[in-house]
Amino acid sequence: YRGAGGGGGSNDFQWCFSQVKGAIDEDVAEADIISTVEFNYSGDLLATGDKGGRVVIFQREQENKSRPHSRGEYNVYSTFQSHEPEFDYLKSLEIEEKINKIRWLPQQNAAHFLLSTNDKTIKLWKISERDKRAEGYNLKDEDGRLRDPFRITALRVPILKPMDLMVEASPRRIFANAHTYHINSISVNSDHETYLSADDLRINLWHLEITDRSFNIVDIKPANMEELTEVITAAEFHPHHCNVFVYSSSKGTIRLCDMRSSALCDRHSKFFEEPEDPSSRSFFSEIISSISDVKFSHSGRYMMTRDYLSVKVWDLNMENRPIETYQVHEYLRSKLCSLYENDCIFDKFECCWNGSDSAIMTGSYNNFFRMFDRNTRRDITLEASRESSKPRAILKPRKVCTGGKRKKDEISVDSLDFNKKILHTAWHPVENIIAVAATNNLYIFQDKIN
Repeated sequence: YRGAGGGGGSNDFQWCFSQVKGAIDEDVAEADIISTVEFNYSGDLLATGDKGGRVVIFQREQENKSRPHSRGEYNVYSTFQSHEPEFDYLKSLEIEEKINKIRWLPQQNAAHFLLSTNDKTIKLWKISERDKRAEGYNLKDEDGRLRDPFRITALRVPILKPMDLMVEASPRRIFANAHTYHINSISVNSDHETYLSADDLRINLWHLEITDRSFNIVDIKPANMEELTEVITAAEFHPHHCNVFVYSSSKGTIRLCDMRSSALCDRHSKFFEEPEDPSSRSFFSEIISSISDVKFSHSGRYMMTRDYLSVKVWDLNMENRPIETYQVHEYLRSKLCSLYENDCIFDKFECCWNGSDSAIMTGSYNNFFRMFDRNTRRDITLEASRESSKPRAILKPRKVCTGGKRKKDEISVDSLDFNKKILHTAWHPVENIIAVAATNNLYIFQDKIN
């Protein structure tokens, strides 16, 4: 069996280990747990955010001529503290520093820009390089002390001297005080000058240059909070149409809104919902139908939603049902009771497309992650573990035994570790390189070159 493929269904390949980042310790510090992973538009930079409010950016090394098979590895490029813990004195609430989302802006010049957000505050960061410094000032000495004006007798022209490369991260904009509830999504518009931020009940539209005001474009807060039946779980702009965005809800529905029709998008243009099968209704139906992530395909024709047990692909032209449904871990359906008791049923798994929209990836438990090839309808379960982390080691497909006699290579459902969960994954925009966050470790896998 050869893995869920990349470009097309026919050119099957195997995934192999490339790198792992992070400490090996058994006891993991809460602050080191990775909370978001995102490639930039070229795929040369990979950013992670963690629960300690830090952002770590990895840069892909240029390919080495002397070692043709060492495809560019990702190494630390810049690390900075993006958010600090805060305290809201009016509401007596602690505001965590945890980075909920990172979104890159398309590159316009030599510097890179990204948006990072915690529960309340969004920041625009500029990441730039300095490899020269000015020397020979007139008004100060080399050590920075001001010179006595009487001692300045000649005019010097400062010169630029080379120095060791420095990567600087500086906050250019801080977008604060616009969200009463916790921010779950940010999404940059295809016009590259506006972006949206969504919390449980509202979606705001910002201009990247303007920090002191934003426009509220969706508000689902009922007049009486006791009538609250659903919350917004994720929101994203269309990749090509700057007037279109979608948001998903805890009721398993997706609304597509068009900002051309009205300034306040409370009335959606399209409403995507799959009719429920009455035979499979249970106490947990509502909880597991809540959508944890929504992502447009690169083409803009489809969108993908992730709920607790499945991934669905929707055609934007068909609202009444998804065109594809993939079961992620159907064997957990009989375990929902214990997953409810240990709160795992509320875990928010993300999903992502490959560069050509032909394959999708999402995470599961026991450090397993799943890939689905849309062309061949084949799927594969892989594991992010240090056991298979030898350079270029091929990832062996994993199988979960659901009942009856367990085969040699299978893992029984009862021995799955629900503390090891893969919530955040990212796929390189062009190549078959994937980044998988497993607690405090970041695994990078790529296709095997034969």
